[in-house]
Amino acid sequence: MNLLGRNRRISFHDKSVDYIRLSSLELIAEEIYANQVSGNVAELGVYKGEFSKHINAAFPDRKLYLFDTFAGFDTRDVSIDLANQFSIQTNQFADTEVESVLNKMPYSENVILRKGYFPQTSIGIEDKFAFVSIDTDLYKPIYDGLTFFYPRLTKRGYIFIHDYNNFIFKGAREAVRQFCSEQNIPYVPISDNQGTVIISK
Repeated sequence: MNLLGRNRRISFHDKSVDYIRLSSLELIAEEIYANQVSGNVAELGVYKGEFSKHINAAFPDRKLYLFDTFAGFDTRDVSIDLANQFSIQTNQFADTEVESVLNKMPYSENVILRKGYFPQTSIGIEDKFAFVSIDTDLYKPIYDGLTFFYPRLTKRGYIFIHDYNNFIFKGAREAVRQFCSEQNIPYVPISDNQGTVIISK
């Protein structure tokens, strides 16, 4: 399957990201290009860059912002999840490095890396976005990510929020439902691993 053509090919042989999530990215990228939707792309919650590299491949002519602590969960976010019993596994995802992530990017010259605590790392960014992936697992960074990115989402752009149906990290669902209720925004769940939801504008 390759709807994007020779220059925006996504490899479905990669076992690190599930097929449904990857194919959904490919189809949505095709819609963005077909409809001439403007804006750059971003991922909040990069970890080792396994999904980021596919975003980079799908949008080779656009800036890709990568936001992550590159040190695992921040204690400020962990404390909120623990206080609300959203999750108990809060010492994960520290085993990553900026250099190894950048080495995976097929168009690394387009990558703008923002290392540190979000949303502070978003200060000064005035870009509009056609596609955003939010994959931070915990309640606060997901809610903060939606608060930052949705107003900057171009019309007919898309946001993926991972882990909506992950019952280890229940804050993801709580953040999505709260934000979308407050803003009166519909969303669509898909049946990928851990249950992404998709928001459009």
